[in-house]
Amino acid sequence: MVNPDTYAALYGPGRPAAPARSERPVVAALAGLLWAATCMSVIWLASLFAIALVWGAAAGARVGTMVLWALIPVGGAAALTALAFAPAVRRLSVSGRMLLLGALACPVPTGLAVWTWFRTG
Repeated sequence: MVNPDTYAALYGPGRPAAPARSERPVVAALAGLLWAATCMSVIWLASLFAIALVWGAAAGARVGTMVLWALIPVGGAAALTALAFAPAVRRLSVSGRMLLLGALACPVPTGLAVWTWFRTG
C-alpha cells in the first residue's frame, strides 16, 4: 500500500474519478430504430438477391458476376467497422456511437429496399 503523502508528492493530490457518461434512452431508442430499419432492408435485399441468383442459375445464366455484386455490402460493412474504431468515434458513448453508425448505414439499404419494393410489386 502506498503512503498517501508519498503518492501526493509524486503524482499530485488525489482527484475523484470523472463521473461516467450517462446513457440517454432516447438516443438508444433512435439508434435501435435506425438499426432495425437497416436490418430489415438488408434482409429484404438479401432475399431478393438470393431469389434472383437461384432463378438465374436455374435458367443457365452465369452467376459469377452476380456473386461479385454481393461484395458491395461487405465493403460497406468494412467501412462502417473501420469508422467504429476511429478514435473520435470511440470517445462517444455507446448509444451515441450506435446512433451515428446507424444514421450512416441506414439510408442506402433502406432507399434501395423501398425502390425494389415498388419496382418488383
